[in-house]
Amino acid sequence: MMVFLAMACLPSASWAERCGGGVDGVWLGDLDGIADRGRLRVLTAWSKTHYFFDGPRPRGVVYEGFEAFRTFLNDRLGRRKRPISIVYIPLPGDELIPALLAGRGDVVAANLTETESRGAKVAFTTPVLTGVRELLVTGPGMPGVESLDDLAGRTVVVRHSSSYRESLEAANQSLAARGLTPIDIRIADEQLEDEDILQLVSIGSYPATVADDHIADFWEDVYDGLVVHEDIAFREGGRIAHAVRKTSPKLRAELDAFLAAHKKGTLFGNVILKRYLRANRWARNPVSFQDTKRFQELAPIFRRYSDQYELDWLLVAAQGYQESGLDNAKRSHVGAVGIMQLMPATARSPEVDIPNFEELDANVHAGAKYLRHLMDHYFADPEIGELDRILFALAAYNAGPTRMRRLRAEAEQEGLDPHQWFENVEIVAARRVGREPVQYVENIYNYHIAYGLLRERNQKAAEAKKKP
Repeated sequence: MMVFLAMACLPSASWAERCGGGVDGVWLGDLDGIADRGRLRVLTAWSKTHYFFDGPRPRGVVYEGFEAFRTFLNDRLGRRKRPISIVYIPLPGDELIPALLAGRGDVVAANLTETESRGAKVAFTTPVLTGVRELLVTGPGMPGVESLDDLAGRTVVVRHSSSYRESLEAANQSLAARGLTPIDIRIADEQLEDEDILQLVSIGSYPATVADDHIADFWEDVYDGLVVHEDIAFREGGRIAHAVRKTSPKLRAELDAFLAAHKKGTLFGNVILKRYLRANRWARNPVSFQDTKRFQELAPIFRRYSDQYELDWLLVAAQGYQESGLDNAKRSHVGAVGIMQLMPATARSPEVDIPNFEELDANVHAGAKYLRHLMDHYFADPEIGELDRILFALAAYNAGPTRMRRLRAEAEQEGLDPHQWFENVEIVAARRVGREPVQYVENIYNYHIAYGLLRERNQKAAEAKKKP
């Protein structure tokens, strides 16, 4: 699993793996420190309802909610010139609260049910959802279940980190008190989210599971073979909320203020929940949409030229998405061309020299070659760490290498570190050039972190589904 590192980077790993994925490494402060750093780290879980990618585009209840919170928070703090950004860090369920407590994120937003054991560790916000019921869901492998007693001795599969496990253990106490055989609680791989387990139940690989009613009801409509037992609830009146450290009361207060106007029952909350829990086109037919298909089609090209220039292909893909939305027909008003939005003079320069750069394959080739040239010729100082070499090269791709040289010199004159982008040279860039290069680097960095973590999660989830 991903190891979060503050500065040390492993040369054989991908960019996100080398430099940790968790922006700023380990940090345990409250809202004041988050504002100083300019980033709020949201720990979440991969889910086709809560946080996922539609091709290269992030979507989901968590994503849309926290993008709205970003606007809300920056308005409240008067952060228009240097707004706080959101970094999304998707992790398996058993790593979310430990990562929060270790300072590798600032808030957990992952359909988290309030429980006594969790409440002893973290502080919960105003609930996002209330009145939640944890329901039995069975597949073709478990017929004839009419009551809790019918589950005696039968197998139900849940993740160890889920509130469902605690609910099943409480049900087993009830069964034992009446002299009945306890439920056989089988533990699923933590890489599997609710939707994965429900899919395995639907095809008979697992006999049964437990899921929150809003999740179970939605996926029953998507997967054939699921039966949601509305009359067998393992928990009634559950409350789902975000979690922060108990030492973050200011952040919690801002989240509470936001949720008062954005949770279920508000116009915003109802619209978002309807989008992802009723009319979720991404869950119902996820491979039919243009962005996803385009991303898959272009992946071999990004891989080929990224390998040639020793770059992470997901980084180059993230840059291509930021530049053009992966549209090779795009032409900017200043004459930039293609997916990588190259200026003709750059593509024809001796450093790049890629003919026919208007064509898709050659355009990605030219973009990757130019990015490598910037890293090697403008940011090769030994004092610059590998992560910052990439960040400076991205900024130079957007704003020009000569300008970056001037901005680094000015940062040094102001007592900032000219060898670090975040919280140093980016401050001068925002003041002198504007938000565009800062936002450009930030967006690519954030996309790439999520791509890398989700790629790892998807690989491990696929392996877990193959296990008996």
